Amino acid sequence: MRSPEELITIHHETAFAQPPVLVHAFAGFVDAGGGVRLAADHILSSCEHTLIASFDVDELLDYRARRPRMSFVVDHFASVDMPQILLYDVSDSHGTRFLLLVGPEPDYQWMRFMAAVDVIVARYGVRLAAGLSAIPWPAPHTRPVGVTIHGSDPSLVFGIPAVNGEIEVPGHVGAMLELHLGQNGLPSLGVTAQVPHYLVQFEYPRGALVLLEGLTSSTGLVIPHDGLATAARAADSEVAKQLDGNDEFATVVSALEQQYDQLSASGAHTPAGGFGAIDPADIPNADAIAAQVEEFLAGLADDGDGIKGEN
Repeated sequence: MRSPEELITIHHETAFAQPPVLVHAFAGFVDAGGGVRLAADHILSSCEHTLIASFDVDELLDYRARRPRMSFVVDHFASVDMPQILLYDVSDSHGTRFLLLVGPEPDYQWMRFMAAVDVIVARYGVRLAAGLSAIPWPAPHTRPVGVTIHGSDPSLVFGIPAVNGEIEVPGHVGAMLELHLGQNGLPSLGVTAQVPHYLVQFEYPRGALVLLEGLTSSTGLVIPHDGLATAARAADSEVAKQLDGNDEFATVVSALEQQYDQLSASGAHTPAGGFGAIDPADIPNADAIAAQVEEFLAGLADDGDGIKGEN
């Protein structure tokens, strides 16, 4: 493996009086509804921050898989928006400083990238790592968005209801970091929002809001929620408007509500909004409702004032 330090460029020298928390939030594969990206953007827009380091994206990203956006003006290309993986020194609402690592999930050199994060952990004396992710979930938008908090040590999630059972999921850098850092002795946890599966391709601010609430409860960091809460209410109103008069999709949402309420009444839902053991037979088959979902999403996409999809 080539030196992981070569992936990092330090832009601003800084030191922490107290060991900081490292929050990592990668957009891409596990970012349903843009929840992770929206949460990271909200942190940077609402908290004081300083860029302290960047990572060599030429080494880490596949530009043909996620082509940079370019601006063409009249007769020439005017600009290009290159993706970046950046590390910030951020201060929360109480002045507590923490590190925020944001950007697209790396495509290449995952092991070297994680070794580079080890360099960051050692350089700044990180005491805890926390990752954000958002996944599709068979639940209606009319019920609270569920959240799962998981960690490398039981003490990190003590008192938080857990999901029973064992599953296999595709690997992603956020989960790999949680595992890797935990195995190396750094307490490491993750906050995962459960976004209604029929809204995952659109910006869904409520998912981001749930992520920030979970981050606050699990790390003690204090992030203002006001602007994001307003955006979440506006998005909820837009979904309700699109649902009004769409009898087919209203039937789908009603079925999901009934399932959610039955599981909640039986105790399968946890108080935190997560799920306990669920019989796969109770989960609706997405293929069976595809036509109604497509019709609903088409209505959202056609409305210029609606929820924006990712480009």
